Amino acid sequence: MNQVLAATVSAPSIEYSELSPMLIVFAAAVAGVIVEAFAPRSWRYWLQLVLAFAGLGVALGAVIGLAGTSTTAVVGAVAVDNAALFLQGAILVVSILGLLLVAERGIDPLLRRVRREGPGTWSRAAAQAAGATVPVDAFTPQAAAVPGSSDEIAAARAGITTTEVFPLALFAVGGLLLFPAANDLLTMFVALEVLSLPLYLLCGLARRRRLLSQEAALKYFLLGAFSSAFFLYGMALLYGYAGTVNFAGIADVAARDTGSQTLALLGVAMLAVGLLFKIGAVPFQSWVPDVYEGAPTPVTALMAAATKIAAVGALLRLLQVAVPGLRDDWRPILAAISLATMLIGAIMAVTQTDMKRILAYSSVAHAGFLLTALVAANSAGTSSVLFYLAAYGITTVGAFAAVTLVRDADGDEATALSAWAGLGRRSPWLATIVALFLLSMAGIPLTSGFVSKFAVFSAAATGGATALVIVGVIASAIAAFFYIRVIVLMFFTDPPADAPRIVTPPVTTAVITVSAAATFVLGILPQPLLDMADRATVFVR
Repeated sequence: MNQVLAATVSAPSIEYSELSPMLIVFAAAVAGVIVEAFAPRSWRYWLQLVLAFAGLGVALGAVIGLAGTSTTAVVGAVAVDNAALFLQGAILVVSILGLLLVAERGIDPLLRRVRREGPGTWSRAAAQAAGATVPVDAFTPQAAAVPGSSDEIAAARAGITTTEVFPLALFAVGGLLLFPAANDLLTMFVALEVLSLPLYLLCGLARRRRLLSQEAALKYFLLGAFSSAFFLYGMALLYGYAGTVNFAGIADVAARDTGSQTLALLGVAMLAVGLLFKIGAVPFQSWVPDVYEGAPTPVTALMAAATKIAAVGALLRLLQVAVPGLRDDWRPILAAISLATMLIGAIMAVTQTDMKRILAYSSVAHAGFLLTALVAANSAGTSSVLFYLAAYGITTVGAFAAVTLVRDADGDEATALSAWAGLGRRSPWLATIVALFLLSMAGIPLTSGFVSKFAVFSAAATGGATALVIVGVIASAIAAFFYIRVIVLMFFTDPPADAPRIVTPPVTTAVITVSAAATFVLGILPQPLLDMADRATVFVR
């Protein structure tokens, strides 16, 4: 019996070169864990920097080297085509920018003198009661310590920095790279869990507002676990319908089936719950403002940009490769979700008084704009989504990076809108760049946001979703109100008496500058990236 099995079952071939971008990032993450275990504490930060950025840079080079490839790897489990490579390239670019924010270390020279606070609360003032310097980085010095405890204060006073964030971020990036390239349901589920678990941990590591950060991590973990359960249930239903988890196999069964497809539709619906949760679409958006607000802002930037790119890419592949034969059934549902997401995201953002929550609801609205192109279900919709994801990801990283530069008297990020009043008079360069990001998100001409919205609305119109385009224009007009409200507050309002300080850490400033330049350049010269997106509209099966 064993000889018969040995004769009929052969080991699968693993195409290492085609998988190299993901393997490089995972290898760097594993090396980072080894560094955390064995390297002296004084060496860890610099070793982690070298590993992280070398890994991401080499992985990006591998993606570029694979351009034009159209094949599958690991017995069809992973797709390596222009669509997957485009999404992986975009993820790596925004991940490099986001990891630069994570890597920011230094001392805020304007906050060396602070008053002593009561021993019952923890703050930067309490941490430096004995003359300790005030760090700029966003992560708690001792993640395992109870917020406000003497252990945490002692770690802050000793100047300890958290370096395990680097391998955690790399594991998340590795999962993000696999997510839109997954060519079967099992691989997609594994990628979903690999990218999610490190993000749950990273959300709870904020140096300031520790309890809010831990609450955000708990909310994200619990709701994410529910969404993963829906995804797993949908996978089981589709497997029961098609007898396979491979996307091409599911598509073939659906194309041949002339009877009831209820089981397949239920499976797709359950899978969509898990993916729409990661995208932040209505009605699965409730976690977005709380998690974005409570997580360390560098993690928020990475999560808001890279996770949306990967999740939309995964949903795109599922709809275009696995269930194109059910297009007439899923298009109306997706259109309704898109409509609700655009309107609720825009309307809720108007009521917010915190910059991070405004950007969070803006992210929800943009998820709706992206879904309009998916409803089109044509090549124009695919290319417009790819361009939108790349442009929006870069702008989002820059916007959240700008939030970290406005600090109150204790060094906490001053995210309340009232603190941003008169910013244009105190820091014209920062206010101008923030205005550029906001105008891009509003879709104003000469920014990448205008080209992105024009592309997705054009694709939706050609795909017969004219009603969605009309609603999208209305939602854009509502969104423009709160974007312009922030700009008016910065340039045409007097600063408060206790105006927050503007810090200029060099790495974060460089990230903001690069993001602003890309936002402007893609607004006036978008054609090269649009051409790349056009070449990435064919999916391998």
